[in-house]
Amino acid sequence: MAEQERVVGLERLRLKDVDRVGGKNASLGEMIGQLAAKGIRVPGGFATTAFAYREFLSANGLEQRIRDALANLNIDDVESLARAGSAIRSSMTAAKLPDALVREVEVAYRTLCDGSPETSVAVRSSATAEDLAGASFAGQQETFLNISGLDNVLHAIKEVFASLYNDRAIAYRVHQGFAETPIALSAGVQRMVRSDLGAAGVMFTLDTESGFDGVVFITSSYGLGETVVQGAVNPDEFYVYKRGAQNGRPAILRKNLGAKAIKMIFGDDGCAAASVKTVDVAPSERARFSISDVEIQELARYAIAIENHYESPMDIEWGRDGIDGKLYILQARPETVKSRESGAERLRRFRLKQRSKVLASGRAIGQKIGQGPVRLVKSSAEMDRVKPGDVLVTDMTDPDWEPVMKRATAIITNRGGRTCHAAIIARELGIPAVVGCGDATSALQEDQSVTVSCAEGDTGHVYEGKLDIEVVDVAMDEMPPSPTKIMMNVGNPELAFEFRKLPNEGVGLARLEFIIARSVGVHPKALLEYESQARDLKAQIDERIAGYPSPTEFYVSKIAEGVATIAAAFWPKKVIVRLSDFKSNEYSNLLGGVAYEPHEENPMIGFRGASRYIAPEFYDCFALECMALRRVRDDMEFTNVEVMIPFVRTLAEAEQVVALLKKNGLERGRNELRVIMMCEIPSNAILADRFLEHFDGFSIGSNDMTQLTLAVDRDAGGPISASFDERDDAVKAMLSMAIDACRKAGKYAGICGQGPSDHPDLAQWLVEQKIESISLNPDTVVETWLALAKDNAA
Repeated sequence: MAEQERVVGLERLRLKDVDRVGGKNASLGEMIGQLAAKGIRVPGGFATTAFAYREFLSANGLEQRIRDALANLNIDDVESLARAGSAIRSSMTAAKLPDALVREVEVAYRTLCDGSPETSVAVRSSATAEDLAGASFAGQQETFLNISGLDNVLHAIKEVFASLYNDRAIAYRVHQGFAETPIALSAGVQRMVRSDLGAAGVMFTLDTESGFDGVVFITSSYGLGETVVQGAVNPDEFYVYKRGAQNGRPAILRKNLGAKAIKMIFGDDGCAAASVKTVDVAPSERARFSISDVEIQELARYAIAIENHYESPMDIEWGRDGIDGKLYILQARPETVKSRESGAERLRRFRLKQRSKVLASGRAIGQKIGQGPVRLVKSSAEMDRVKPGDVLVTDMTDPDWEPVMKRATAIITNRGGRTCHAAIIARELGIPAVVGCGDATSALQEDQSVTVSCAEGDTGHVYEGKLDIEVVDVAMDEMPPSPTKIMMNVGNPELAFEFRKLPNEGVGLARLEFIIARSVGVHPKALLEYESQARDLKAQIDERIAGYPSPTEFYVSKIAEGVATIAAAFWPKKVIVRLSDFKSNEYSNLLGGVAYEPHEENPMIGFRGASRYIAPEFYDCFALECMALRRVRDDMEFTNVEVMIPFVRTLAEAEQVVALLKKNGLERGRNELRVIMMCEIPSNAILADRFLEHFDGFSIGSNDMTQLTLAVDRDAGGPISASFDERDDAVKAMLSMAIDACRKAGKYAGICGQGPSDHPDLAQWLVEQKIESISLNPDTVVETWLALAKDNAA
């Protein structure tokens, strides 16, 4: 490439050309030249060079004006920053593009148009310090979409040049240590993908919150992708398991339907001022996912191929053309937050020690907790009101706010998704954010004290008042060997990617009822008999099942998604999934449940567990659970998932339920399936050897075993509550009988009850009994692990 070349076709560029055309344009050229053979489509176009930018500055005498404007500038002084940025931009937009550059742009644009004078293009910025492994520069400069006509393209190029000195861009460069670096700007001119008639979004080749690199995280919404990038819309979200996608298996772990209230489409003119407009999305479209499962998996394969080529976690923008129906990659840059974090040496976890009224909820960013007074900010003109330690609350936070975002202890917005620019910047600054709340600016009051928790899964909550929190630092590189396998009890799949960082040997208890309560919320019978439900109940069900083809498919899919997410997080370690163990009163609390559940005085020893599964009135519900587990194990190939049956009262129930599992495609031994029984009733211990004839081992449920051995209601308060103790000799006798029977039969013996999490001395006793594994609550794993290692040190 000639040193003084002003315009170059994207197809001629490679990553080595960052200093000439910036990171974004160099990356586009790299993908066009190197990844087309893998089926990855990237729209063609051209880029102006750093030489052209510097020539523009020199020809108009702009360098000294810029230096003078930035001299001794305090970027924390918002007003001074705004004055300096405005002065520089005004000088640049008033300047004239050199004739040589205009001629070269004209030739390149005419070639791109290929005989169509009004070809629509995107004009994007690409700075020579942009999209580097250490800093994303996401959204710092301007992008102009649907630009057509040579004059409009030239004007947009000049606007892009000037955007190097947006207030946010100036501040960001200072924060990232690029203030003294001579940076040039390249304008990328690229054929528009007609995603205004289709869909678009962003995807990352890791989970943006936990850093788990086994998934591709995709966001999608209707129309041009700027609404997703800017945080103006709450998009659909999808997690895809890389291993499954590479093996050609169904690999979608989780789907979340976004509100998608608006979309950006082409405007009435090809000039920058009127090239796009925003319109409302029809309710019927909002109730559907914006892309199909086939497209989700295709995007994931593209993302994996790009990541493998770059040998780095990637942040990728994509679009689906509404005319040709094809998927295109629009940008790809290195991911700059999670990929820069240190390895497993130390893990910091935040935990709420108390709860209060939830004032607002949205998508969680950052897995941290922030506290402080609410500062309601209506527009960027009020940004100077934000003081250090405030909780910034606004309708939509975009990169323009970056100069003051670092002052806030937390950020809350009405709109936005987890891949918008604001979310990326919040992660870079280490600030927790709850985005897409919908009503935060009306639900929260100025100066109100709040606690913003992003440490409870995908959903972030804003709690009333300043709550007690705990910050735990775990030194992962100092964990001694454990005398027995330490597994974890995991209920919430949304936390699985984070929990996997803890030292563990897998999941000893994954609770299906938690997934049903949290992700389904409807009684399975009400879904099976959907057509016979009352109109108001149907309306409530319709709202929950939006995006899924049928009520029963919604039920099966949501269970499969939850289980698959946990299985993916811990693969290839074992994940023991306990089938639903709702009591009748808990089932009644699900939507539509009252009509199907008996009233029981003591549901704890009522219609639950195995007796429910084999009951004719519940069989079709149990079949749906089996269908979900079969989908996870057989279709998605998560053979690390094992099945556990709770509350098996009699040998006859044991025989019947195992036969029922086989009838529903979950046969012991087939495809490496183990079927474990919850040992939680005295009859299980007394007849342990005979129960083990039907199962591949026991997982002891110490809670129920204790209450049934001592005849103490585990939920009871008052004087009798002191009698509930898993360390009682009678309870220990039951546990010992069960463990001994497993050892003699050469079968699995574990415990997943609360006891070892609450009582380290019980955990030590279980080690002495030679139990194979102890499954603990995540918050007690490290403490119990260290205690057992110390007690059993040679």
